Amino acid sequence: MAEEAIKLGGKRKSIFLDKVKEILPDGGNLNLCLTCGACSSGCPATGLADMDPRKFLRMAALGMDEEITKSPWVWMCTGCQRCVYVCPMEINIPQLVYEARATWPREERPKGILGSCDMALRNDSGSAMGTSEDDFKFVVEDVLEEYQEAQPEFKDMQAPIDKQGAEFFLNQNSREPVTEPDEMPPLWKILHLVGADWTYGSKGWGGENYCMFLADNESWEHITRIAAKQADDLGCKVFLNTE
Repeated sequence: MAEEAIKLGGKRKSIFLDKVKEILPDGGNLNLCLTCGACSSGCPATGLADMDPRKFLRMAALGMDEEITKSPWVWMCTGCQRCVYVCPMEINIPQLVYEARATWPREERPKGILGSCDMALRNDSGSAMGTSEDDFKFVVEDVLEEYQEAQPEFKDMQAPIDKQGAEFFLNQNSREPVTEPDEMPPLWKILHLVGADWTYGSKGWGGENYCMFLADNESWEHITRIAAKQADDLGCKVFLNTE
């Protein structure tokens, strides 16, 4: 037996009900949603904290703001957008999750994400480890020299930083230079073998943006603008986001 369609409206005043309407594509009508479950079928967070995308959207549409904003599930969503691609109505559920995250007091948001965001704001590197531009340069140059000497076939390999006019601006998982520096050269080798003209930036090289996952718009924009400006200042044509 088919489930009853979501009925918009009701006695409760819901800010999320309005947000649901705002993210519908042109011509979309949530009243046609029969909770088919396609959104939940491929979701890696389905079943965690007794929640899934279908249930989350239905609760939002029914005005259950308090219940969904207090659910820890909003921090388990990866934002992968699989639910958007399979939804017949193309409803952007991750955007709704983001709105729910933003209702949490900043100091009550997950400590790991919060700490990584704040670390990335410490300097212009954008590193979630708080690694400075100078430290990054030192590690890259040291690892590059080691591989050039140990593997003669890559003696001409380069890992430039702030190369003016390079075609590709590359960022980097900021944990690798600190904890796993040997994870960087494999990508350098690929770029070397294909003859790519690329560069890191001393600023904005941190590849993650935990402030986005924290739902901190101001900090998210700040970090993004640093990286984008560095790429523009160097005259790069393409931004390669490794993360």
